[in-house]
Amino acid sequence: SHITPEFVGINFANARIPDNEGNQPVGALVEGAPDAYFATVPVFAMVDAARAAGVPAAVSYTAGTFCCNEVLYRLLHSLATRHPGVRGGFVHVPYATEQAVSMGEGTASMSVDMMVAGLTAMIEAAVTGSDDAVSAGEGTEQ
Repeated sequence: SHITPEFVGINFANARIPDNEGNQPVGALVEGAPDAYFATVPVFAMVDAARAAGVPAAVSYTAGTFCCNEVLYRLLHSLATRHPGVRGGFVHVPYATEQAVSMGEGTASMSVDMMVAGLTAMIEAAVTGSDDAVSAGEGTEQ
């Protein structure tokens, strides 16, 4: 029910179900790489910006150990090792309201228009905000 930028990606996978290609990894994502990377976008300021735009948002402190975490970790590892100075992060969005209609009762959802408003506010905060993921906002967890 909230848009949630991730705070940290970890160098570990433990997929409880197979991904779309049937892979079910367990273990380090990148051998010999750091245990974790923190997002390099201002996640707290991004949450504050989305909230100011009237969009439910909160910082997520774990992307789990499946696909979302892998995308974030590999992105941040690539930026750290190949593109120093380039900022990166990962933002979860809920199901679109149209999707949730066919899912189980109580499935969290949000209108696409609201997601666009929240993501636009977050992008603006990321572009204009501090390089520090923590500074310039409250962004309390949900």
